[in-house]
Amino acid sequence: MKTLNFLLAGAVLLSGGMGTFAQSLKTDVFQAWPIGVSPKEIGNRIAARFVATPHTNFNRPGPPKVITYAETCAWYGALTFAGVTRNKALTKQLAGRFEPLLSSRDTLIPVPDHVDYTVFGTVPLELYLQTKDLRYLKIGKLFADKQWGPPEGKRVTAESHRFYNKGLSWQTRLWIDDMFMISAVQSQAYRVTGNPVYIDKAANEMVFYLDSLQQPNGLFYHAPDVPYFWGRGNGWMAAGMSELLRSLPKDNPNRARIMEGYKKMMATLLQYQAEDGMWRQLVDDPASWKETSCTGMFTFAFITGVKEGWLHPSIYAPAARKAWLSLIKYINADGDITDVCEGTNKKNDRQYYLDRKRITGDLHGQAPLLWCATAFLSKNSGF
Repeated sequence: MKTLNFLLAGAVLLSGGMGTFAQSLKTDVFQAWPIGVSPKEIGNRIAARFVATPHTNFNRPGPPKVITYAETCAWYGALTFAGVTRNKALTKQLAGRFEPLLSSRDTLIPVPDHVDYTVFGTVPLELYLQTKDLRYLKIGKLFADKQWGPPEGKRVTAESHRFYNKGLSWQTRLWIDDMFMISAVQSQAYRVTGNPVYIDKAANEMVFYLDSLQQPNGLFYHAPDVPYFWGRGNGWMAAGMSELLRSLPKDNPNRARIMEGYKKMMATLLQYQAEDGMWRQLVDDPASWKETSCTGMFTFAFITGVKEGWLHPSIYAPAARKAWLSLIKYINADGDITDVCEGTNKKNDRQYYLDRKRITGDLHGQAPLLWCATAFLSKNSGF
């Protein structure tokens, strides 16, 4: 360890200061890849697999009634990957996937009356960013606007009105999954329109979730009545904070509070990263199995933090690289990632989480691979 510290100190002096050294380290760690495992190669494989995959229904037989949030997240990831690699052909294929939803198969568009459905808006908003087709803008804004009410539809409860009257989304339910579903679509709406109302509301919502669910160790209970640090649930929170912070204006009054929660979580995740780079189904439980979707989401959060300058590159860049190189070993010959936790409800029962099925090719796992590839390849995490 003394030798390593000496070498690092020498590198700092030779490079003319910590800033230059940090930038050099980040560049080397994130760009020098063995053949076949680079983010661009992997991203191309996973995006091609997504394009060829019919609309999925959480690995159940038959097509879904509406587009699922897992498909939305993979679609969004494929689009951002196409954007950062300037792959116009891929963007065209992904837009072609949307075209039937504008006509004969419009019933596949979910009703934006739940966080899992409202996140669908990220896809048309990203399509608008890349194509400037106003049809996408209209749909995307509708979804973002519906999240703030007033409450309407068959899912409205007394609690919906209670949250709405507090200035929160009526779709609030205090599950950690929500803070990707809300943050992603609202951040996209802000990127598209420049209207700060979208991202200001999302930041206010994020603070409410931080205050309600983050524990002293930086991790998050699945819900107030479920005191377990479920991997993918924490992954949604890590990715949601990353999505929000990379676009949240510096002068937003909630930015410091959200950054505090983000950094606290990242520091704890570093402690629970396994020797091979993976994270587990229950983050703090060494008896639980290594799970790919949460690993992808945590890796995305690390990459984003390093690229944005929030996290120290000499610590987090190697951790992100190690996670990526371990994660991609779970990709099979078909381009599907294995050991993805199946869709999961909340339950106050440790064994419930340990017994969740390990799925192959589930879009919960494919999506963060694409997010990571995009983040690695971007000049910064602004995509």
